[in-house]
Amino acid sequence: MGQPEATRATATTTVGKAMLNKYARAFFTRVLTPFAAFLIRRGVSPDTVTLIGTAGVVAGALVFYPRGEFFWGTVVITLFVFSDLVDGNMARQLGRSSRWGAFLDSTLDRVADGAIFGGLALWYAGNGDDNVLCAVTIFCLASGQVVSYTKARGESIGLPVAVNGLVERAERLVISLVAAGFAGLHKFGVPGIQWLLPVALWIVAAGSLVTLVQRVVTVRRESAEADAAAAAGQSTSHAAGESTSHAAGENASQGRETAK
Repeated sequence: MGQPEATRATATTTVGKAMLNKYARAFFTRVLTPFAAFLIRRGVSPDTVTLIGTAGVVAGALVFYPRGEFFWGTVVITLFVFSDLVDGNMARQLGRSSRWGAFLDSTLDRVADGAIFGGLALWYAGNGDDNVLCAVTIFCLASGQVVSYTKARGESIGLPVAVNGLVERAERLVISLVAAGFAGLHKFGVPGIQWLLPVALWIVAAGSLVTLVQRVVTVRRESAEADAAAAAGQSTSHAAGESTSHAAGENASQGRETAK
């Protein structure tokens, strides 16, 4: 019997995303390794790269996007986004893998994401003059943060949260930044392309909502399974304890009969 269609589709999506992530990371690792080695020779730490990268993304998003300069803002953001790969590459070359580094990287990722969607929201709340798109952008910002939180919270209570959502952080960034960059070409005379960004934001909002539901459902299922397993374990332990007590009682009775 083959797998159900839904299972096959999920497996195909998961494998495809994993392969894309694998080969994309492998390519950029090869490209950025010499630069990472150069920074190490200069005495730059991975944490410094993480901080500078986040500062660059925040500056690019909050300086250019609220003014509608989507093309140049995206160029600046993209240059600094690669710091996320550079600091990890440096840590591997140095043989360092610390909980602090992982915490700092994850925390500042949330700051960068907030700045990107915050900058877009400021545009639509101001000169962009579109309250609906402003609300959609804020939803993208909030849902992205909650999607990340659900996984972190689930893992903190001992659950694997074994699900690859439809639109995770990488997809949110790629869709939004590519669309913003192309939408910025409208100022260079490319007609109609400015509508690419609103379409992308709606896609990210819908995809983030689906991903959030996927993770909540997964955590609910995994927690129910974990609770059932724990209850079964307690029942087994209780039964084993009763059996041991009964056996001990019988042994004691036999001992008394022998003594008589």
